[in-house]
Amino acid sequence: MALSKRLSAIVDVVDSGYDEIWDCCCDHGLLGIELLQQNKAQLIHFVDIVPELMQVLSEKLERFATSEQRGRWQVHCQDVAMISPDPKKRHLVIIAGVGGELLVRFLARIVSQQPNTHIDFIVCPVHHSYQVRSYLQTLPLGLVSEQLVCENKRFYEVIAMSASASQSITRVGQQMWQLTSKEHQAYLKQLCAHYQRMLNQDADYYQPVLEQYSALLT
Repeated sequence: MALSKRLSAIVDVVDSGYDEIWDCCCDHGLLGIELLQQNKAQLIHFVDIVPELMQVLSEKLERFATSEQRGRWQVHCQDVAMISPDPKKRHLVIIAGVGGELLVRFLARIVSQQPNTHIDFIVCPVHHSYQVRSYLQTLPLGLVSEQLVCENKRFYEVIAMSASASQSITRVGQQMWQLTSKEHQAYLKQLCAHYQRMLNQDADYYQPVLEQYSALLT
């Protein structure tokens, strides 16, 4: 099955130097399977909390994996927040397809439980990117890359981070914007319209957010 534009964008920014990669909230496992086929790491972990999905995925991997791929994956039916990367190895944790609040909860637990483990992250929240980015600024991580992906009239921010990267993460994005693009302009205007509406709920909080996005339009 062909990957979606969003998942393809994630695959494209994954380096091949990791010992283990964790495909979190993996759903049907399409992302992790592609990473396995491209030999992106010695071991690919598939993590999701839905038993039925994990059972089907396990059977699929056993049925279609090549002899070279066998033994190079593990399927975990568990809460993403409870993963336990080996501190002796270099890891990439990918969390995509979930909302910003849940994504932050996952990140906070993983980071707090693995303070001495080399973990890079790629995140792609389905919404609330500003809140996610605000949290990311509190972590000892730098920006590796970021890009904006438009798929089925929805926009996704793909953010890659590493402790070895020195570029700061901003709350509204920096290098991902191509403001000559009509799609990027549409996404930015959509964000501004959203936070304009949110002023009715909490103007003290949302006014600065609106101003930061609006400044990109000028």
